[in-house]
Amino acid sequence: MSPVVSIGAAARRPCTLVVCRGCCCGDARKNPGIDHAWQLERLRSAAAASRGRIAVRTSDCLGPCGQANVVVVQPSSEGRRRGGRAAWVGFVTDDESLDGILAWAEAGGPGLAEPSDTLALQLVDPRAV
Repeated sequence: MSPVVSIGAAARRPCTLVVCRGCCCGDARKNPGIDHAWQLERLRSAAAASRGRIAVRTSDCLGPCGQANVVVVQPSSEGRRRGGRAAWVGFVTDDESLDGILAWAEAGGPGLAEPSDTLALQLVDPRAV
């Protein structure tokens, strides 16, 4: 088996947080009382402070609407080389969830670090919903 070689931007891709902002996630009707804009701003601020180790982007509906709000934690290039795969986190509706996601991303994310025990309880299999 030949080694995986990444070139260009893929060689240095950071741990990326994909924040669902589709039909249910980020919707005050689905999850009232949550400042969805502030959540996104908090993630973006952390990414800016990470000096390129974390990136944040938004997506249209990712699918598991019953677990809104959903954030997908994608591994960095190094994390993927070490076997990390995208992890879907559901029920991201409070500060503790954001804290857990950010701590995991700052530690390297999938392939480089394990999520906290609490965050691991929020992982969802998007194929099963």
